[in-house]
Amino acid sequence: MTFLPLQLRLLVLVAASLVATALAAAGHENSLPSYHYGAPIRVECMNRSSETGEHIENAQHEIQWIPFPVCNETNQPLEFHYGIEGEQNCTIAMVSDPFFHLLEFYIHNDAPLSCRLPARPAPHVQVVGEKLPEQEYIPLVFALAGTLQLSHMHISTHLNVLLHSTPKHHIQPRDSGVLDSGTAYSTSPLTHLEGSATRRLVIGDPLPLSFSVRWFPTPALPKVAGKVEWSGMGGHIYASTVFYSLVSFCAGVVVAAVYFFGSVLPRRLRGRGLGGATPLGYGMNGVGNGWGYQKRAMD
Repeated sequence: MTFLPLQLRLLVLVAASLVATALAAAGHENSLPSYHYGAPIRVECMNRSSETGEHIENAQHEIQWIPFPVCNETNQPLEFHYGIEGEQNCTIAMVSDPFFHLLEFYIHNDAPLSCRLPARPAPHVQVVGEKLPEQEYIPLVFALAGTLQLSHMHISTHLNVLLHSTPKHHIQPRDSGVLDSGTAYSTSPLTHLEGSATRRLVIGDPLPLSFSVRWFPTPALPKVAGKVEWSGMGGHIYASTVFYSLVSFCAGVVVAAVYFFGSVLPRRLRGRGLGGATPLGYGMNGVGNGWGYQKRAMD
């Protein structure tokens, strides 16, 4: 009967190894916050000098980032929402003289309209004795197109915004995740003579911007003959899903085996005689008929 403790130890070691493997696979990444479907993601842009187009630094000699101009539609700086596709408007109430000159830099490609998005929400839970992880960002450069004239400019006010995310492992139809990459660019910049998506702009005018926002659930682009739509985790099977399913199955088998060999089997062995536990002959010393029933004496 000495095989039980050794077997139990082996089973416990296997269970501990599976748990450690699962934790290592989850790693530090799963402990960080992630966006949930519809969460707002605010855009902030590099602060630049309207005279030279050079970026401005703060007191620590770091690039200074400022919020995107306020949109009349929301009275808030421009923001996108995680996983939500559609058309979005942002009308800047008035183009000031400094902003007009910055637009000239952007359109003439002397300086890019360099913006960024937080890759994940800011961490709000702090572990005692550990520093909060630094906020991560992805670049979002707006390729703003148009033409410059002596007294005004023509600017393409419609932009496509493409955002890629990396989903985390969850079962919910709308998964959470983090941003991977993104880009934005003007469309139809040469149609100002016919009008639709290009606006003639002078200092003091409002600037009506419109965005067509599309999300991709992976960093990859759609296939040539395929189509990728944002649908979260619903209907998709990822390698992580298979991995966690296998880990859960193995852990369940190990727990059941530990319970059976450590509790159920020893209790059953103690509860019946050895002769009644074997189907061979009539047991030992003639006691029992081999199936746990005592042999009745013949009158």
